[in-house]
Amino acid sequence: MELEKVIETLEQIAPLELADDFDVGKIGLILGLENDIKKIAVALDANFYILKKAVEMRADLLITHHTLIFHPINKISKSLAFSLKLAFENGISLYTMHTNYDREREGINGALAVKIGLKNCETADIGKIGEVEPCSSVELASHISECLKTPVVYAGQREGIRRVMVIGGSGFKGEFLEIGRANRIDAFISSELKHEVLRAYEDICLIDATHYATESPGMEALCLRLRERLEIEVEFIEQPSGLRTIDRT
Repeated sequence: MELEKVIETLEQIAPLELADDFDVGKIGLILGLENDIKKIAVALDANFYILKKAVEMRADLLITHHTLIFHPINKISKSLAFSLKLAFENGISLYTMHTNYDREREGINGALAVKIGLKNCETADIGKIGEVEPCSSVELASHISECLKTPVVYAGQREGIRRVMVIGGSGFKGEFLEIGRANRIDAFISSELKHEVLRAYEDICLIDATHYATESPGMEALCLRLRERLEIEVEFIEQPSGLRTIDRT
C-alpha cells in the first residue's frame, strides 16, 4: 500500500487541524521514505528500543504519539543519530499523531475513558468526563491501577465519587482542572502530578496513573482501527516501563 494512502487514512482519523499550535506543522509525517507499506508498527514513543523492535518485526512504517524530534535542534545526539540510522537503513517511515489524536473522539482520551469503564462520557476540551459507580478514593485508585496495569499515587480522601475526568499524559494543569471543577467532577486522572496542584485542588481526588499507562491504550486502540480500514498487518509495540514496586506486606 502506498504511504500516501496510509497518511490519508491517519488524517481522516485525526485531522491535523485538531492539534495545538505548539505541534509545529501539526507534526504528522516526520520521515517519509515513499516506501510501500506492508506492515505497520504502532507505539507511544519513537525511541531506539521501539525502532529496534520495529526493525525486528519488519515494519515499513512506525506510527507514534510522541515524535522523535519535538524541539528544534542544532546538534544531533548519539541516541537520535542511532535512531535515525535504524530508520533509514531499514526503510521505516515515521509518522506522529500528537495533540490531534488527544482531541479525536476515540483517540488517547476516548480510549482511556473506555479502558477504565467511564459511562455517559462527554468531551471537555482535550479530556473526557464520565461517570463511575459511587466509590471512595482508594477504591477508584485501586480500580485504575488494575485497569491500566500500573502503580498509581493519589491524593484526596473522598467518598461517593461519581464524576471523573481523564486526560492522558501530563494533564495536571490549571486550565484542565478548572474545566473539571466547573463540571463538578469528583476525581481527575492524569499523570505528572505536582505539589502546587495538590495544594490548589484539595477538593478533588487526584490520581496519577503515569504518563505511559494513560496514553498507551489510545495507541493500542489505533491498531484495530487501522487493521479494519487498511486491511494490512498492524502491531503494537509495548515499551517496558522500568518501574519497580516494593511489596512491604
